[in-house]
Amino acid sequence: MDMFEDTPAPGNQPEYTVSELSGAVKRVIEGEFGLVRVRGEVGRVSRPASGHLYFDLKDDRAVIAAISWKGQVAKMQVRPEEGMEVIATGRMTTFPGQSKYQLIVEDVAPAGAGALMAMLEKRRAALQAEGLFDPARKKPIPYLPQVIGVVTSPSGAVIRDILHRLRDRFPRHVLIWPVAVQGQNCAAEVAAAIRGFNAIAPGGPIPRPDVLIVARGGGSLEDLWGFNEEIVVRAAAASRIPLISAVGHETDTTLIDHAADLRAPTPTAAAELAVPVRLELLATLESLSARLLRGLTTGLQRRDQRLRDLGRALPRPETLTGSAAQRLDLWSGRLAGALGMATARKRAGFERAARLRPEVLRALIAWRRDQGQALSGRLEAALARRAERAADRAAALAARLAPALHRLITEAARKGAEGATRLATLDARLQAAPPTRLADLARRLEALDRTRQTLGHAETLRRGFAIVRGDGHVVTGRAAAEKAAVLEIEFADGRLTTGGKPARKGKPGEPPQQGSLF
Repeated sequence: MDMFEDTPAPGNQPEYTVSELSGAVKRVIEGEFGLVRVRGEVGRVSRPASGHLYFDLKDDRAVIAAISWKGQVAKMQVRPEEGMEVIATGRMTTFPGQSKYQLIVEDVAPAGAGALMAMLEKRRAALQAEGLFDPARKKPIPYLPQVIGVVTSPSGAVIRDILHRLRDRFPRHVLIWPVAVQGQNCAAEVAAAIRGFNAIAPGGPIPRPDVLIVARGGGSLEDLWGFNEEIVVRAAAASRIPLISAVGHETDTTLIDHAADLRAPTPTAAAELAVPVRLELLATLESLSARLLRGLTTGLQRRDQRLRDLGRALPRPETLTGSAAQRLDLWSGRLAGALGMATARKRAGFERAARLRPEVLRALIAWRRDQGQALSGRLEAALARRAERAADRAAALAARLAPALHRLITEAARKGAEGATRLATLDARLQAAPPTRLADLARRLEALDRTRQTLGHAETLRRGFAIVRGDGHVVTGRAAAEKAAVLEIEFADGRLTTGGKPARKGKPGEPPQQGSLF
C-alpha cells in the first residue's frame, strides 16, 4: 500500500500568508473599535528615551497593552502612574511583530476624584518621607523685603490683586515671571521660574528678590494639578529665597503649600503677608517716638530732682574750706623764718665739709692731667700694637691669596688660547665648506647627466638599433608593418620613408622627411 494513499486531496480553501492574515485581523479590529474609552488600573509603566509611554490597563480578569506616542504624551493633563485607576481614550490596533493587539491612547483621565486624590496622597506621602515638608527646613519671611518676585499668569486678576494690595500697604519693587498656571506646561514653567529667580546673582543688573510669591486663583483639582507635580514641589523646597504659596482659595490645598515656607489662603493674603501696612508702621513709629520723648523728659526731671535733694544735705563750701584756709595762713606765717634758719644751717654744714682753697684745686687739676697723659701713652702703644697685628694678618692673607690668583690668571689665559684655536679651526672649516659642497654637487649633476644620455633612445640608435613607424605610429610586429601604407625607419643618422627620397639627417625626435627606401 502506498504511504500517501490516506492523504486528503487539497480542497478549495484559500491559503493566506502570515502578513495577509495579520493585515486582515488588523483591519477587522480597527474597523470594529475605531475610538473607545477603556476604564482600568494602570500597571507596568515604561518611559523609554524616545519619549513614548508604554503601560498596561488591567482589571481582575484581563490586561490590555497601551501605548501613547511622544506628541500625545505632551498633551496629557494627567500622566498615568502605576496603581492609578483611569479612563483611557484611544483606538484599538494590532502589532503584527508580536501577534498582539494594543490600545493607542490619546488621552487619560482619572476615573473619578477619588483616584486622583489617592494618587495625590501617595505622592504627598513619598515627598514627606524625603523630608521636603519638614518644618525645620522652612525659612522665615523677611519683615520688609526690598524686592518681591511673583510667579503667576501676567494676564489674570491675580497679579492685579497682588499689585493693588502691595500698593495700598507698602509699595515695593516687584518682578513678575509670567508662567502658565494651568495645563501641560504649568509645572515645567513654574519650576523653571522658581529656579530662575534663585539663579539671579546679588548685586547684578536685575535685583535679586528677597521673597517669592507663587500665586494662582481658585479652580478644580484638575486645574490646580500642575502645582501638585513633583518638579514644582522639589523646586519650591530647594529655593534659597523664602517662598509664599498662594494657590487657589482658602479651601484648596496643593503639594506646593507643604513645601513652601509660608502658605497664604489667597493671593491677596500673600501680598498682606509679604509686607506690613506702611501707615500702621508710621503710626507705630510716631507712638514710639512720643513715648521715647516722654521717657527722656521724665528721666531728666527725676534726676534733676534727685540732684537737688542730695544738694540740700551737703554742707556749705565756706564751712568745708574755712579750717583749711586757717591752717594755710598759720603755716604761711611760719614759712619765712623757717627758710632763713634752714639756709644758715645748710651753709655752715657745707663750709665744714668742703674747706676748699685754690692750692687744693690746682693740685687736683695737676693730678688729673698726669693721669690723662699716662692713659694717652698707654692708648697710643695699644693702637700701635693693634695696627702691627692687623698688618701681619694682612700680609699672611696676601701670601695665601697670591698663588690662587696666579692659578686663576693662568687658567683664564689657557682657556682663552684654546678658544682662539678652536675659533680659528671652525673658521677654516667654514671657509672650505662651500667650495667642497659645490664641487660635490657638480660631480653628482655630471653623473646624472651621463646616466640620462646612456638611457636615452639616441644612444640606443647609435648601438645599431632602429625605430620603425607605420602611418605615424611605432610598429613592433610584422603584421602591423604589412598593414601600414607608409613605413618610416629612424636610424642614428637620419630617417627613411618607403616610396620616397631618403630623409635628411637630423637629430632623433625631429619630424621625419619624405623619401624612398629603394
